[in-house]
Amino acid sequence: MNWDAKLVNESFPWVEKQIVHKPMLAPWQRAFRDSLLDVGVSPFNGFTYDHIFGTKVGGTIYDRFGRRHTAAELLATGNPQKLTVLIYATVQRVIFDTSGKRPKTVGVVFKDEHGNQHQALLADKPESEVIMSCGAIGTPQMLMLSGVGPRAELEKMKIPVVLENEFVGKGMSDNPMNAIFVPSNRRVQQSLIQTVGITKLGVYIEASSGYGQSQDSIHCHHGIMSAEIGQLSTIPPKQRTPEKIEAYIKGKKDLPYEAFRGGFILEKIANPISTGHISLRTTNVDENPSITFNYFSHPYDLRRCVEGIRVAIKVAQSQHFVNYTQCDKPTVEKVLNMSAKANVNLVPRHPNDTVSLEQFCKDTVITIWHYHGGCHVGKVVDTKYKVLGVDRLRVVDGSIFTESPGTNPQATVMMMGRYMGVKILRERLGSAAGM
Repeated sequence: MNWDAKLVNESFPWVEKQIVHKPMLAPWQRAFRDSLLDVGVSPFNGFTYDHIFGTKVGGTIYDRFGRRHTAAELLATGNPQKLTVLIYATVQRVIFDTSGKRPKTVGVVFKDEHGNQHQALLADKPESEVIMSCGAIGTPQMLMLSGVGPRAELEKMKIPVVLENEFVGKGMSDNPMNAIFVPSNRRVQQSLIQTVGITKLGVYIEASSGYGQSQDSIHCHHGIMSAEIGQLSTIPPKQRTPEKIEAYIKGKKDLPYEAFRGGFILEKIANPISTGHISLRTTNVDENPSITFNYFSHPYDLRRCVEGIRVAIKVAQSQHFVNYTQCDKPTVEKVLNMSAKANVNLVPRHPNDTVSLEQFCKDTVITIWHYHGGCHVGKVVDTKYKVLGVDRLRVVDGSIFTESPGTNPQATVMMMGRYMGVKILRERLGSAAGM
């Protein structure tokens, strides 16, 4: 990424001190921590923001009162006299001047909350620029809608070609995640990821709990394990139909309340080799593009998933979890059978899900929304993240990542925002930047 390590190490704490907190460890997370150590995911590194091998407790954006803090709060450190935020503005496309030798960005078209279109134009100054931060899916889509991307893709959608670049939307990655369900005979407090096992296999082991707290919760959705809130990416684009979703929701209503009285142990593949691409379905920015991640298309990713599931099963069978859930020690077949029936995605199941860990991985894969790629450095942007072949346009988001950093990328994405802000100010103002 061509980062300045000193500035990176200054920018992480800048984010942390404003919105990150030490979690109050839930009982499920404590049992999970002890089980990870019991099966050899060691040493225990305590509470730390550092990404190091072993078991640790990480930071959370929920404070001790349960209030969630977001990147929007970082705006409070800015100068309000020099900052204008349009909270209902939706950018439609970037505007270019193509009369010169190179396309030059001149502004953007956006819609307000009433659907009326407006233009925001750059000042006629050398340092004026548009910074795209639409995310790993939104930025490649926005570039293509604006005329920057593969020629065939743009011509198919009758979008005038501003700059041909075959790499826009290519090299898309998502960290595949699989989970096993661990039932409990006692009421389980809801918790998201607080404890994590960082293994040398290139697999992260995490846990969540408490999605069956009421009769309604399971019938609505069960948190991150729910096809209604993002798991459509695990099936081919042509199968992502409203009918498929309705059939899924209808089938889940038949699940007994007790089916999710417990929690999940998750394993996520770090740095997947399998990649995919984004292509436009329409020229309407409000409609999602077609995304293919090609989960487990590379055999090494599948092998690591199998190893991760084996570790997760050992954790579920640990005496610490058995004591906490007050259930008998589950057999491997029972764990896999319950998990395959957990209804976490829309992928069809196979009869050998409980005997073939490879098939189990393929059939129960879900996203943890750690999408990245599509605008890689050296292919779409340069080392200052300026779009190649275009003036006054820069990308600062996860689309430039070749891997999803850490166990959760949001800390690095927020760090990168502060990092690039400081870099840009230093380039423009030198010592007068005061930072």
